[in-house]
Amino acid sequence: MRERIYRQPESPQAIDLTPMLDVVFIMLIFFIVTATFIREPGIEVDRASAVTAEQRSPGILVAVAADNGIWIDGHQVTPDSLRLHILRLRNENPRGGVVIQADQMADMATLSRVADAARAAGVVDVSLSTKDR
Repeated sequence: MRERIYRQPESPQAIDLTPMLDVVFIMLIFFIVTATFIREPGIEVDRASAVTAEQRSPGILVAVAADNGIWIDGHQVTPDSLRLHILRLRNENPRGGVVIQADQMADMATLSRVADAARAAGVVDVSLSTKDR
């Protein structure tokens, strides 16, 4: 007579997801650290249109509203403290220029004041944002 050999049923193999999760978290941290975040001025302005408009990478965004209010990073700033705000943002992004987003109804004197404050803060590249025609 033959002897029967009984085998234990094999347990299902478990997949270890720990190394994959480690790699995913390391990639997530890498993308968060290397990402650059675009700051918005805080208000929406009705910009003038121009035929000679060209695309530029935004640096420090300064918005001038129709009531000549000056906005940076979602906060309205006074003309006296404008240079200090630009200096603070310039320290965070030394290569970026200043882009002025001005409403069509804003006064030229306010635009000039913003450009002067940017140049006083050491920014050479000051431009005016327009919309394409």
